[in-house]
Amino acid sequence: MLRILFALLAGLFGAALLHLVIILSLPHFTGKDAATRVASEGDIDTFYLLGGTDDTAGLSNDDPFVHTAVCSFDTEENPVRFTAKGNVPFWSIALYDEASNEIFSMNDRTSVGGAVDILIGSPIQLTELRKALPAELQKTILVESARSEGYAVLRTVAPQSSFDAAAKSFLSNAGCEEFAADAN
Repeated sequence: MLRILFALLAGLFGAALLHLVIILSLPHFTGKDAATRVASEGDIDTFYLLGGTDDTAGLSNDDPFVHTAVCSFDTEENPVRFTAKGNVPFWSIALYDEASNEIFSMNDRTSVGGAVDILIGSPIQLTELRKALPAELQKTILVESARSEGYAVLRTVAPQSSFDAAAKSFLSNAGCEEFAADAN
């Protein structure tokens, strides 16, 4: 009787574990994961403002007080620089790899001068860049990533409708651009 009870419990535990693994891996196999959706927004290295309803990629921003922009990037050839300036009450940015693992995040309270200025690249790219750091990158935060592809999520808060224009301007003018040290 004890063996039957043990076999039954082991079977139930195994089935529950298998179902959990399948459910958690489904987005990866269906193309509905966050990285795939952000990449399908449009061109790489461009921030796209999310609206209140699902767009063609299935992304939306359903919080009326938070405005969101997303950018897909690839650091295979060159590092990518994220920039944004503006007078908004709060902003935050998070960088993710293509597996949706968070690489780096920060907000206006932890930034230099209250502006977004981040450069992400491979360890080799950033080591080469640090050897002769251009003057324009002196206050830029350098972030190393082992994976070359990923996406960024930039958010800002508009607690009242009078902040909407500033929030949209902040996100619309945000930069997500390849940085070529030899061109600068």
